[in-house]
Amino acid sequence: MAIRYPIVPYEITVHLSAPNEAAKDITVPYIDYIKNVASSELYPNWPENALRANIYAIISFTLNRIYNEWYPSKGYSYDITNSPTYDQTYIENRAIYERIDFIVDDIFNDYVVKGNQIQPYFTKYCDGRKTTCEGLSQWGTVTLANQGKSPLDILKYYYGNDITIKNDAPVGDAISGYPGYVISEGDGGNPVRLIQRDLNRIRQNYPAIPYIENTLGLYDPDTTAAVRKFQEIFTLPVTGKVDKATWYKIKYVYTSVKKLSDLYSEGVTPEEAELFYRDILTYGDTGIEVEFMHYFLNAIAFLDPDIPYLAVNSVYNGASQTMVKAFQEKYGLPVTGNFTYADWQRLRQVYDDMLKSPSIEQAGFVSELYPDYYLTKGMTGDDVKRFQRLLLKICKFDKSIPGVRVNGIFDDLTENSVKKIQDDYGFQINGLVGPLLWKKVVELSKR
Repeated sequence: MAIRYPIVPYEITVHLSAPNEAAKDITVPYIDYIKNVASSELYPNWPENALRANIYAIISFTLNRIYNEWYPSKGYSYDITNSPTYDQTYIENRAIYERIDFIVDDIFNDYVVKGNQIQPYFTKYCDGRKTTCEGLSQWGTVTLANQGKSPLDILKYYYGNDITIKNDAPVGDAISGYPGYVISEGDGGNPVRLIQRDLNRIRQNYPAIPYIENTLGLYDPDTTAAVRKFQEIFTLPVTGKVDKATWYKIKYVYTSVKKLSDLYSEGVTPEEAELFYRDILTYGDTGIEVEFMHYFLNAIAFLDPDIPYLAVNSVYNGASQTMVKAFQEKYGLPVTGNFTYADWQRLRQVYDDMLKSPSIEQAGFVSELYPDYYLTKGMTGDDVKRFQRLLLKICKFDKSIPGVRVNGIFDDLTENSVKKIQDDYGFQINGLVGPLLWKKVVELSKR
């Protein structure tokens, strides 16, 4: 498992007014934004340690806004405002001081963290003369620097002794939390994992929300129930599915109850930020993400001569690279042989189109295709019924399987039959129906 730490973005979008006021938004390089704010709020003749302490605070404040998606979670299309009442002073087209330019170039991807938290700390500050606050005093840093204190000592003076500096954070494209599609029952992956984590924490403040026991990153009926109750409480359409509006409302409430944009933040720990699924698959990788990729690529390759149909398993090997490159070339994606999130979105679209509108050639076997989501106990519908029909065929020759009722309800009997097949054929015994188990059941049903 991995942990998604904050990323310093290449660019940042600034709203040139207060949040509730009409104004234009501009997108500028992130490093230029930091230089502009520092030049707008600080004096270049201050001691260097004072300047560095202040710039650390400016950087960490900015990254906290981005990491928490504070404004997108409130329905805005920008990352931060230029209003010092809400954020920091940014003056369009202003000149940059040479000393500040040099310091920002040196520390632009360093930020402040507190304790064992991983999010950039909300380094609240004020000028210390016209306004005072609980956080850092900009003019006070000058006094402390003249006393010989280091930038870290200055930050600890204002924010506590458990403050540290995270150095050399990675720089890259900003990662939006919302995956770009409606997440619903049967989906799996990091977006589901985040939804479940957030809802279970929100439940402490809103106990009417059901607890989600599943920790596999699988969108099960318990997750649906929790989402429905959340939508009901916060006056969203009660669908049990997480669209963009529900995603960002969950994000906003989670940030609020944990006070992630507050000096007294509960914080996000490494354990809470663990990711079960990787954002990019490469040669040598193993696991369920590889199984999903292989299944969908082979299903498409079965009727597409441009994509080779190859023997694959749960290991990303040379055959995997060959299939991925052929798919990337066919659908106008960068041909790298590595499987990225953009590749997955395109593969999902192609596969879904095949399920919904099969060609004449595909129609004969589309009923045997995996439905593009996990099946698990408590789920209902036509896809469950299709699976039960396959199980029923197996039960006719394998009397050791508990049996099945073809009722479209993934009940105890269905789950027990799944577990027996998993045990017999070397799968993890968890009662979940993923792509490889579905494929095995199709094969067994044809005996």
